[in-house]
Amino acid sequence: MTSPGLYVTHLVAAKRGSSASECEDVVSVLPEAPFDELIEGPVAASVCDGATESVLAKDWAFVLASASAARALSEPHFFKAGPTFEEFATDVVNRWDPWLDEYACRRAAAGRPLKWYEQAKLAGSTFATMLSVRVAPSSPPDACSEAVQPIFEWRWQAAALGDSCLFHIRDDLPIRSFPIENADEFGTNPDLFGSRNRDTALLMARTRFAEGVCLPGDRLLLMSDALAAWFLAADNSITALHELLEFGGPHDASGFTDWLEKLRDRQELRNDDVALIRIDVEGR
Repeated sequence: MTSPGLYVTHLVAAKRGSSASECEDVVSVLPEAPFDELIEGPVAASVCDGATESVLAKDWAFVLASASAARALSEPHFFKAGPTFEEFATDVVNRWDPWLDEYACRRAAAGRPLKWYEQAKLAGSTFATMLSVRVAPSSPPDACSEAVQPIFEWRWQAAALGDSCLFHIRDDLPIRSFPIENADEFGTNPDLFGSRNRDTALLMARTRFAEGVCLPGDRLLLMSDALAAWFLAADNSITALHELLEFGGPHDASGFTDWLEKLRDRQELRNDDVALIRIDVEGR
């Protein structure tokens, strides 16, 4: 009998023509644990996709992913419109200027002080999408008798601003796609979280919230937009899923990148950075 728990792994790959350091897709998973270690829960995970057109997009995506995963792990009320989410939005925006000050100091110490035109750009906002998920054990139903073992259930909650997607998989089939359900819904101007956007009510209004229940054997897949669009457009979702599941951990990073390149060669995958978080639900 498998003990209840979660296996979590993630893979990130840069678009063709870019190095790993240039990749603007960022993930954060808490608690930090090896991919082959069973986590009793809860677990929080975030995927943030920095907008290429903005300055220091990867760095803002990192700040946003780290802050949202930490808040998601500690505060379940983060996943609904209300004061907890607004407090988070205020807090993460307030982190940006101190981060920029440290960045300027590092540049100066390295003999590369910020140029005047860089300072002008940094006075504006930097943007990223945000998908955050929390998975926590819920109380199993009462058994009808001592001979009947209750099924251990897991509750997931999600908050999405933009076009990174969560897929709830059961018996090799997606039973939920959030916040986008069809490949043709992807556009070129997704909603974005700005590093200087202090209109917390607007951010909250543009953020969508969802929740569901996982059973043992279910999987949750979090994907940034390019990979999510490929998955939703696949002629056979089972075949697409099995291709994804070939990559079980960081040791598969090279194979994952090679697979993405083949998809791009066949023009099935848009040339963009890719992030994937996989959460496997175990239990009796």
